[in-house]
Amino acid sequence: MQKCIFKHTEKYFKHSIHFIAYKTMKLKVTTQVGQDYLSVKAGFTEDLFLALNPPFPPVKILRFDGCEKDDLVSLELNFILFKQVWESLITEGETTNQEFRFIDQGIKLPFFFKYWKHHHKVIDVDGASQIIDDIEYKTPFFLFDWLMWPALYFQFLYRKPVYKKYFKVAKNIRTKIKDERQKTKDF
Repeated sequence: MQKCIFKHTEKYFKHSIHFIAYKTMKLKVTTQVGQDYLSVKAGFTEDLFLALNPPFPPVKILRFDGCEKDDLVSLELNFILFKQVWESLITEGETTNQEFRFIDQGIKLPFFFKYWKHHHKVIDVDGASQIIDDIEYKTPFFLFDWLMWPALYFQFLYRKPVYKKYFKVAKNIRTKIKDERQKTKDF
């Protein structure tokens, strides 16, 4: 009899996890840039962070520790009639010989978000890089989850030309890097 109860509980538990995962909205935007991933990592500064924000709502940086584990980023969003504070903690960060990645997790969010987790990845692609913004979020209401998706999508599309501008490399330099890599492979 106990075995049967356990199976029923396990089945319910799996269903509950699936339901929770379904309620988390996901969004992913990928951008190719010209610089290598370590140069891009070095460029993830407060100046870049400000440039990545669209004109509305205006953002004031209250605190920017950086992009390493346990760093804190605190913002004030100005919606003209009211202001909201957004704080994110960098919960993970790692640099390998192929990528740089970190995760910022919302710890104090504007009223229209209930959950925020943003995976940042910068992957080496033959001397250039691919920047991946992979976001999971929830709002207080299921319908609002879907209404927020286009706004967030366009906000992250806004980042693509900014990334490309900040991390471009002159074509002749990129060709030189590829030639040097090819020579190294030939040996």
